[in-house]
Amino acid sequence: MPRRKALRALAVTVALAGTSAAGFSAPAFGGPAFAAGPPTYTLTIRHLDRAGQPVRPYRTHVAGIFEAGPEQVVEESDASGVTTVRLPRGRYLLDSTLSSGGPGTGSPYWTDWIVQPRLDLDRDTTVTVDARTTAPVDVRPPDGSARFRQSTMSVEVTHGGVSRTAHVGNGSTNLRVAHLGPDTEPGALRQWFDSHWETDGGGYVLGPTFSGTRALTGLTRHYSAPELATVNIRGAAGPGGTGFGLYNLQPTDGQTIGASNSMRTPGTATFHVTPERGTWDIGYTAPGPEGTAPRHYSADRVAVRAGSTTGHTFDGPVFGPALTDRPAVVRDGDRITADVPLLADGDGHVPSTPSFDTAYTSLHRDGVLVGASSGTPGRGEFTVAPGRASYRLAATATRRAAAGATTRVTASWTFASATTAGATALPVSVVRFSPELTPAGTAAAGRLLRIPVTVQGAAADGRTLSLTVSASTDAGASWTRLPLADGAVTVHNPPPGTGVSLRAELTDTDGNTLDQTIADAYRTA
Repeated sequence: MPRRKALRALAVTVALAGTSAAGFSAPAFGGPAFAAGPPTYTLTIRHLDRAGQPVRPYRTHVAGIFEAGPEQVVEESDASGVTTVRLPRGRYLLDSTLSSGGPGTGSPYWTDWIVQPRLDLDRDTTVTVDARTTAPVDVRPPDGSARFRQSTMSVEVTHGGVSRTAHVGNGSTNLRVAHLGPDTEPGALRQWFDSHWETDGGGYVLGPTFSGTRALTGLTRHYSAPELATVNIRGAAGPGGTGFGLYNLQPTDGQTIGASNSMRTPGTATFHVTPERGTWDIGYTAPGPEGTAPRHYSADRVAVRAGSTTGHTFDGPVFGPALTDRPAVVRDGDRITADVPLLADGDGHVPSTPSFDTAYTSLHRDGVLVGASSGTPGRGEFTVAPGRASYRLAATATRRAAAGATTRVTASWTFASATTAGATALPVSVVRFSPELTPAGTAAAGRLLRIPVTVQGAAADGRTLSLTVSASTDAGASWTRLPLADGAVTVHNPPPGTGVSLRAELTDTDGNTLDQTIADAYRTA
C-alpha cells in the first residue's frame, strides 16, 4: 500500500468476529496533554451492560471541542464500571465502546458504541453510558454471498469553528450504536459508516452518510444493485511482467479502513461502492523484480455515479510523458526546474519510482548548453543567465525491453523565457496515446488499431497550431505519417512480436514546440 495511503487509513486494531478481542474507539487528532487549571469540574462516567449491570471491558474517549481542548481516554479500571476525570469547563464530545459476549460466555461477541456529541461541562457532572439504549447496525450489499470483512463508524462534531472526531471499528457484523444526551446545533454533526464486504472478484465498500443534530441510534440499510456504482481496478502486465499487485480502495474524505487486497496481473478487481460517500481514492503497487523499488500509483478523487462503471488500469502501456496538476517546468527568478513525468502509464498515472535504466535531462540557452543531469527521468535544476532568451529542454529515459513496455522515451521542448519575479510555469506540452490493448498490453497483429491522441499542457484546449503523428515498425529506422481525424490516428499493425513506435511533433499558438518519441509504445501478438 502506498505510504501516504497507509498514513491516512486508521491505525487501529479491528475486533475480529469470534474472538475475545474488544472493539475499539479511537481519537482522530493529537490534542495536547491537559494541565490542570481553574475552573475544572469532575466528570463521572458510569458504564452499564445490556442487563443494566456494570460492564467490563469498556473504553471511553472524551475530547474538548474548543481550541487546545484536552483529550482523555479511559479504559476499564475496576469492576464498578465507574470512572472519573477532571476537565476544564467547555464543550466536549464523548464516545464509549462497551464489549460483551464472545468465547466462554455462551453468547456472540457484540460491540456497543454510544456517542454523546454535546457534553457541556460547566459543573460536576455524571454521565451514564447504557448499552440497553443501543440498536443494531444492519447494512448489507445486494449479494447475499458476499463475505463481511470489517467496518468503521465515525462521527465528527463541530462547535465554534473547532471539529473533533471519534471512531469505532469492528471485525464482525455485531455492532449496536446509540445517541446520548442533548442535541447539537443544526448542521454540527456528521456521521458515516463504512463496511467492506469481499467477493471472489472484488467486493463492496458501502458508506452511508448522515448529518444533523443527533448521533445514530441503530442503522438499517439494505442496498440494491442500481443504487451502487461500479469501480474496476485493473493491474496490467507492466515492466515487471506478471505477478501480484497490491491495491486499496477507500473514500476520499474522512478516516476509514477501506478495502485492500492483492491480484494476479494482468487482472481486475471489481468493487461496488456507494455514491453518497463522495469521491474515492485508489492506490496500486505494481509487481516488479526482486530487489527493485516498488512502483506505487494512485488515482485520487475518482467520481462515481449510481448505475455507472468507472475503471482505472495501472502499470500498462502506452508509457510516456504526462502532465499533472503540478507545473512540470518552472522558472523562479533565474532558476529553471524541470520535473516532467516521462514514464506515466497508459491511463496517465505517475509512478512513485518509475522503472528505467538510464535517464538524461539537459537545457540549452540560445543554443549553448546550460547544464545536464542524470538520475530521475525528466528531472533537472538549472541556473540561467538573467534576461530573455530561447531555451531547449530535452529529456530521455531508457529501459530494457519488457512485455508491452516502452523501451525509450525522448522529448524536447523549445520556448522563450525571461527572468521572473516568482515561481512561474513555463509553456510545455506533451501528447498522450491511448489505444485499447489486451490485458497483457498487446494489440492484435495484422489488424487496424485506432489510437486516440490527446494534447496536455500549453497547447491544450484549442491552443495547438500544428500536430503531426508518425509510426514506425522498424525500431525508428523509418517513419510513416498518420492522418489525424476526430482526435485519433489509425495504425495497420505489423506481424506478431513487433514493437510499434509513435512520434508526435507539435507547435502551439505561441510558437513553443514539442518533439516526442516513444519507442516500442506497444507490441503486437
